[in-house]
Amino acid sequence: MKKQLTGVVKSDKMTGTAAVVVTSVKTHPLYLKKTKWTKSFLADNQVKAKEGDTVVMESVKPISKKKSWKIVSIKK
Repeated sequence: MKKQLTGVVKSDKMTGTAAVVVTSVKTHPLYLKKTKWTKSFLADNQVKAKEGDTVVMESVKPISKKKSWKIVSIKK
């Protein structure tokens, strides 16, 4: 099964590629403090998602050195 993440498109200026920011909340195992976690991924953009769109992306085999995610659909 392929891993899926939901994020917001930060930049779509590259040809066929979009930078997607994924945000989640992680809990510390001992102290139970919740911290905000953000990470940026480069994803293959064949659905023409624009900057600010909320998208669903899934993992694929590496397309290039930094790109191993593909945008599947646009939520908003």
